[in-house]
Formats: sequence, C-alpha cells, structure tokens
Amino acid sequence: MKRRNFILNSALFSASIGIPLSLKSQELFHRSNIISENFAIQLYSVRDSMKKDPKATLKELASYGYKYIEGYESDQGLFWGMSNTDFKKYLDDLGLKMIASHCGETEKLESFNKKCAQSSEIGIDYLICPGLGRRDLSLETFKNHANTFNKCGEIAKKNGLRFAYHNHEYSFKKREGIYLQDVLMNNTDPALVDFEMDIYWVVAAGEDPLKWFDKHPGRFTYCHVKDLLNLDKKNKRGDLFESCTLGKGSIDFQKIISHGAKKGLNTFIVEQEAYRGTNPMEAAKDNVNYMVNLKV
Repeated sequence: MKRRNFILNSALFSASIGIPLSLKSQELFHRSNIISENFAIQLYSVRDSMKKDPKATLKELASYGYKYIEGYESDQGLFWGMSNTDFKKYLDDLGLKMIASHCGETEKLESFNKKCAQSSEIGIDYLICPGLGRRDLSLETFKNHANTFNKCGEIAKKNGLRFAYHNHEYSFKKREGIYLQDVLMNNTDPALVDFEMDIYWVVAAGEDPLKWFDKHPGRFTYCHVKDLLNLDKKNKRGDLFESCTLGKGSIDFQKIISHGAKKGLNTFIVEQEAYRGTNPMEAAKDNVNYMVNLKV
C-alpha cells in the first residue's frame, strides 16, 4: 500500500473494522463521509514562527491536533537546520510526520537528487515544485518546464518517492488558446509527475476546480485547502482577493473535495498566507477545527 494512501486508511482505521485492508483509499473515503484527520498543514502558513523557533512551532502545531505537515525549503533548508534524521526524530517525538515538502530549484538536478535521497531516507512521500514564476509565460518555456518535471520525476522515482507541481494562478493563463497548465500536464508522464492543486489559485484565476479534476483524472493527488476572501479594495499586491481562515471565505470546499476524491485526490494540505490582524498560529488552530468537521 502506498504511503500516501496509508495516511487516509490509518486515520479512519477505527471506523473501518471489517472493511478489507485492500480497499482503495478513495472507496474508504466515501464510506467514511468525513475528512477527519486526513490532512496536513503547509508550514509556510506559520512561516514567521517557523523562522523564529521551528521546534517550538512544530510542538505547538502538534498540540492543536495536526499529525501531518508539508514543509517548504527555507534559508535553513528542508530540515530547518537539522539533519534529515534528527528532524524526523524530533517529529516522531511530537507524533508528527512530514508527508511532503515544497522544494526550491528543482531544475538543479544534482542537488534535487540529493534532496530526494535525504527525503526518502526519512519516509517523505513527495517533493514538490512550489511554482515557476510569472516572468516568462510562453508556451516554449512551459514545455521546457514539463521536460524538467519529467527528469525530476525520474530522479524522485529512483529514490522511492514522487514529484509534483504546485500551481499558482498564472499557469491557468492561455497562450495561443492553450492553457499553460495543460502544457505542463499534457507533456509530463503520469507515471513520473503528479500535481498538487492549489484550489485557491484555481478559483482566483477564474477557473472551476471541478472541471480540472474531470479534465485530468488521477493527476491531482494533493491539494491546498486555502480559502479566498473577496476584498472591498485592492490589497498591496493589487488583487481584490486574498487568503483567509478556512470557512470565512467564498470557496465551497465540501463540493470541491467531494468531487476531487472521486478523481484521485487523496491528501489535503491546509494553507493560509494572509491574516488581516489574525495571529497565524491561532488561525492554524482554527483551521484544524474546520478540517475535522468538514464532511464530504
């Protein structure tokens, strides 16, 4: 059984006595009718606290009820100044598991191979490209990105883990009538490359997440559960929207996640980037309560 499916099965085991262990995670998901503990938090949500004191921050997140985390590559590396094994030991002591991490400079393949080896050693499932930047949105550039993704996928596979790409809104722009997101998805090998749908950015781009799940079934395995608040006036970036605490925005996660689970979606990552006076750690605590009670 793949580790990413184990997350769901273990979280719901107590409710699934008598269900064959060979049952696929998606089937078990629909029988459970609740997300329960099958979610993680993207540590970028609490980036200021992580930068100040990563160990204390992780300990507090565990006390809120998080059991899984998705990391990101900070100036202290993937493992926050610790070795990979020391980092895992600390997480083990807290009852936490890092299931995935965003990973910078994936185009530097030799360095990426090293990160894959270190991540695989401590049981991480995915390394994920967090974005591609908005500077060059040409078809040719995105075809080149897809080629790089295939190479990253090969390296990840050899190391016993998976590679994925996390979208922003710009990959849903069209060039010559073609979505850049489609360029990435149609030119990557499904056996090597998965995708993490950031639902917030899909909605912000004016797209329907359900249609993308239907368009590319089985490709979106992870998602970012990040709510969208419509603003009365533009924020500093010039947008009329920003992220907010789950349940206080406009995204219908019940509908989206329920549909996505039928199309291969199996892991849900809480993320919040903007706070408008709300303490990020308090928001992280509130987001646990939202996820535990989100029925699909």
